[in-house]
Amino acid sequence: MNLTRKLISHYTDYLKLELSLSDNSVEAYMHDVDLFLQYLEAEHLSVDINDINLQTIENFFAYLFDLNIGATSQARILSGLKSFYRYLISEGITEIDPTILISSPTLGRHLPEVLSYEEIQKMIDSIDLSQPNGHRNKAMIEVLYGCGLRVSELTNLQISDIFKDDGFLRIIGKGNKERLVPIGDNSLRILFQYIDGARVHVNVKPKFTDTVFLNSRGTSLTRQMVFLIVKDLAEQNGIKKSISPHTFRHSFATHLLEGGANLLAVQMMLGHASVSTTEIYTHISDDILRDTMISYHPRFKNQ
Repeated sequence: MNLTRKLISHYTDYLKLELSLSDNSVEAYMHDVDLFLQYLEAEHLSVDINDINLQTIENFFAYLFDLNIGATSQARILSGLKSFYRYLISEGITEIDPTILISSPTLGRHLPEVLSYEEIQKMIDSIDLSQPNGHRNKAMIEVLYGCGLRVSELTNLQISDIFKDDGFLRIIGKGNKERLVPIGDNSLRILFQYIDGARVHVNVKPKFTDTVFLNSRGTSLTRQMVFLIVKDLAEQNGIKKSISPHTFRHSFATHLLEGGANLLAVQMMLGHASVSTTEIYTHISDDILRDTMISYHPRFKNQ
């Protein structure tokens, strides 16, 4: 059976009539399931209940993470999906609950996972440029890390938004807010090696002639595909950290601030509405703290 609006409607009746939940509670549960269905449809994934597995659910939450949906909201969404699968099993619609092994995200404000510059360079260097998508994937990583973009900003990037002579990208971020982000000469060179090279051999569909990053069918990449490319690169290079496209954005901000960049400048480049969001990246490694003490505190010198 497919996960359809009709099935979700039956679930609504169950929540109202059998569980006697309030309208607000029903609306919250329905929002969570509908969000999952929207994800499946947007990513062109199977909506057959029997095809939805643990990997599908994990990728869905990676997608939520890349959309900057916080741990509290993710925990609520997971609770809604678990309730939905309990309903499916009780009704005999399925025998398997793919949410059962998914743990609720830890609540609270935690430092995001960050890659070292060496790890990022290792991933970039490992990309096989002889493969059809090699130059595209290299350009993608360069832009994700070099410009600190969200994955949706990467997949929506247009060729007309690249100001090559000025070294800037025009980015349409959350809430359709526009910002200009600098792009370094090296990243720009690699980006145009793809645009002027491998990309010209793709049979581009009419609606996507201005889209930078394309799949083999000539349409824009999905967030899911970018996630899988990044995950595969990390695994190939023995990187055990929890990696997603957003990891490069975290690393971009952290490396800038550790290097002494102005917090407000980083806020503008990331497109954060509040500087408090950017401040999470101001953590500094223990090695940097110790080096600072050794260099400047009299009790640490000559020991």
